[in-house]
Amino acid sequence: MNNCVIALANLNKSFVNGAGGNHVLKQINLAVLSGEMVAILGQSGSGKSTLLSIMGLLDSADSGQYHLCGQDVSTFSAYQMSQLRNNHIGWVFQNFNLIADMTVAENLAVPLSFNPEIKPADYQTKISYVLQKVGLSDKTAFYPNELSGGQQQRVAIARALICQPDIILCDEPTGNLDSSNSDNVMELLCALHQEGRTVLIITHDPAVAAYCQKAYKIHDGEIAEVSSQEFKHAV
Repeated sequence: MNNCVIALANLNKSFVNGAGGNHVLKQINLAVLSGEMVAILGQSGSGKSTLLSIMGLLDSADSGQYHLCGQDVSTFSAYQMSQLRNNHIGWVFQNFNLIADMTVAENLAVPLSFNPEIKPADYQTKISYVLQKVGLSDKTAFYPNELSGGQQQRVAIARALICQPDIILCDEPTGNLDSSNSDNVMELLCALHQEGRTVLIITHDPAVAAYCQKAYKIHDGEIAEVSSQEFKHAV
């Protein structure tokens, strides 16, 4: 499919521990189309975060194929994968992952510094743009501990957007938020989807998945699409 931005075929991943091997992902097949908003539902230990790490080029599979934006990443060097990740993927994490001793503006400048195509003279314009987009234009000089949890997650979303990626990957983006802030974050992600970005969300919460066009469930390392009837019942 020409508009398939994430394509996984027969993907497997195992981890070795003291008791032997743990087959975390088993023959995963998944296709995400450009502009889709997709949820992957699963409980702790189901393999969903490992799957997201592979899709986000932070980890690699043991076997199977992964094509990102039409490119077979199995042939890429670590440097090539880092460039592909920086150009195409924005990450949003459950724990925000902001650098505590940096201001909001300094946190947002970090991914810019890894993108050689963006000139330092343009940093401030880009920072101002993404902060305005998430409603935090007045927080440029604040440190993370001076912000609420909801504000920190919005800064994290701004950081994910700063290099204008095609794909936003979210790992439990509402996991540390109350219901009001969760709704605000999900509405912001929906707005990004409506602009044409591909948004993929890992979550254990059916209420979060309900914002998405399509949902999959992962259990014991195996994935299956959730039917609309089953999904409505779960929510």
